[in-house]
Amino acid sequence: MSELTVGDVVAQRTVHLTRESLVRYAGASGDYNPIHYRDDVATRVGLPGVLAHGMLTMGLAVETIVPWLGDSGRILEYGVRFTRPVVVDAEAGADVDVVATVGAILDDTLRIDLTVSSAATTVLGKAQVRVRL
Repeated sequence: MSELTVGDVVAQRTVHLTRESLVRYAGASGDYNPIHYRDDVATRVGLPGVLAHGMLTMGLAVETIVPWLGDSGRILEYGVRFTRPVVVDAEAGADVDVVATVGAILDDTLRIDLTVSSAATTVLGKAQVRVRL
């Protein structure tokens, strides 16, 4: 981790979500809200389609940096703003793209900024992770 500078990309990945991914996450999280698996319910409440769980999106975003960190215990703080939903098509699914960049270098910590998008739209705003050096 030496020789890092602000703006360096430290990790990136694309995660493909399917409706099966959402059902599995619902089972693990206990969040069985039908907007996460039923088109008719999502449409009826005015959504553009079935949505990925916000916490699923948040979790897969931060997981992007764990291999680079080598130890998830080095994560000190993590926060996001949910700006747009990830719509998961029944056939095509949805890709979530994550790019992790050094945002600030402090005395004994780094701020990693996550750019999280789906369908060329930012879905998490101000996604920042403070990690111990």
